[in-house]
Amino acid sequence: MTRPPYEDRVLYQGDVWVRLDTLPRLLAEGWRRTLAEGGVVSVVRTPFQWAMGSPVIEIETGGYMGDVGLYVPEVQLEEALQLLGGSPP
Repeated sequence: MTRPPYEDRVLYQGDVWVRLDTLPRLLAEGWRRTLAEGGVVSVVRTPFQWAMGSPVIEIETGGYMGDVGLYVPEVQLEEALQLLGGSPP
């Protein structure tokens, strides 16, 4: 199985968003919680759609759980990387 191709930078809702990583949905949701607690907005991109919210029902009912792209607004990239303890993509 190959990983879905997600671009490093995308235009989403009129702003530039940067992909932090491509990772399994459950792990991405954990990172999103960490980012949200630190005040950083994030979005998940599946092969089918963008997901700003992470409805628990989707996860519980077996929604898409494969690899997703995790994105943050470019203006919050440094802040996001500090929260996650990483380095730029």
